[in-house]
Amino acid sequence: MSRYADRFTALLDACVLGGALRRNILLSLAEAGLFRPRWSARILDETQKAISEITKGATDGYRQRAAIEAAFPESLVSGYEVFEGKLDLPDPNDNHVLAAAISTSASVIVTDNLADFPADALAPHAIDAISADDFIADTIELDPSEAILALRRMRERFENPALDVPALIHKSEAQGLLQVATLMDEYKSLL
Repeated sequence: MSRYADRFTALLDACVLGGALRRNILLSLAEAGLFRPRWSARILDETQKAISEITKGATDGYRQRAAIEAAFPESLVSGYEVFEGKLDLPDPNDNHVLAAAISTSASVIVTDNLADFPADALAPHAIDAISADDFIADTIELDPSEAILALRRMRERFENPALDVPALIHKSEAQGLLQVATLMDEYKSLL
């Protein structure tokens, strides 16, 4: 039985996987078994491109994608294409994200492009779109001890440069993870 067997499924959009901090936080919580992460090859293509653009290094995107795929081989969704043509999101380029979420029976799509996933388009599929800040905060609140331990392990992995607790809180806040920063501040003695 999977370590995720009793957890819900979340489809992670490329926009929340592209930036290093959001990606590290989300994948650290997933690694701790707090939810089942899912994505498609197309989402990983977009993630790889975004990482390469952010870091201005093509190999960075490739390395990060390879690390994601190696750490979460069960997370790749396939066969979603059968749903794609039947969907009608404001931006047709996002239909593949909803199709992958439907295919894997995800409860939520974690995205910072909430306007691209209107509730009326998601409701027939019993899927909600939620921002990374809301999702991470909810995940922490559902299991604070396990989530904070996962975030401490993540913070301790940062070596170049090292990231102390105040810096992690500040960086989270600066990147718009305001609820997450507030929760980290609340649990800072454990981080």
